Amino acid sequence: MEQADLKGKVAIVTGSATGIGAATALGLARRGAHVVVNYSRSETEARATYDAAKEAAGTALLVQANVSSDEDCRRLAARAMEEWGRIDILVNNAGTTKFASHHDLEALTADDFTSIYAVNVVGPYQMIRACVPALKAHGEGAIVNISSVAGVSGVGSSIAYAASKGALNTMTLSFARALAPEIRVNAVCPGYVATRWFSDRFGQEQFEHLTKTYTDAAPLKRAADAEEVAKTVLFFCGPESRHITGEFMMTDGGMHLSIMPGIRR
Repeated sequence: MEQADLKGKVAIVTGSATGIGAATALGLARRGAHVVVNYSRSETEARATYDAAKEAAGTALLVQANVSSDEDCRRLAARAMEEWGRIDILVNNAGTTKFASHHDLEALTADDFTSIYAVNVVGPYQMIRACVPALKAHGEGAIVNISSVAGVSGVGSSIAYAASKGALNTMTLSFARALAPEIRVNAVCPGYVATRWFSDRFGQEQFEHLTKTYTDAAPLKRAADAEEVAKTVLFFCGPESRHITGEFMMTDGGMHLSIMPGIRR
């Protein structure tokens, strides 16, 4: 049984309807935190996450908000404050992408870059700005940005996505300096994660092929699921990481060892 070491803490997890966000929200609730479950479009899935979090912690909030909207970000933070009067943890998990070959320079438009950056970079910035006063108030705030190995190695679903995660990593460092000592800011950088998102998008057969391909290529010969990545996120949320800030944690089975720039695959 998980310890209730976050009892009384308040956490916002953006994009927590499914996948890593949902697993993180539920993990926080199981450790005693009051959790704000957020979604943009997936209301049915978000409500299921909310119900599970409420059952685990006894209380939770469900708030629809699009992080690309500053108004929505401020409303999301305000709802947590109205309900519980504090914010201790912010997990910036909401993200988007467009699949496009890195070799096809005609595959992406300026609008594609703008829409991806609006969610993956501007969204976390706006959420942090909205939550900073509350996060600072108790002197032990924690922010975790869900980035990607793509932001370190320049791989992934598209150049725009990789660039956005690189920007998020840089922003993690900037905020770690700017918000210390009251707030710690770290990033988790998953590789391929075997979630329903991939199976829904590509079909079960292609999902199994992707998982096997990644497993065969990764030094640890395995692919993570959402719950496993969430455990790393929870580490950065809790007291066991209180002496860590400005860190990127690669959770990719060692894949970054094979795809770092300058290394031939």
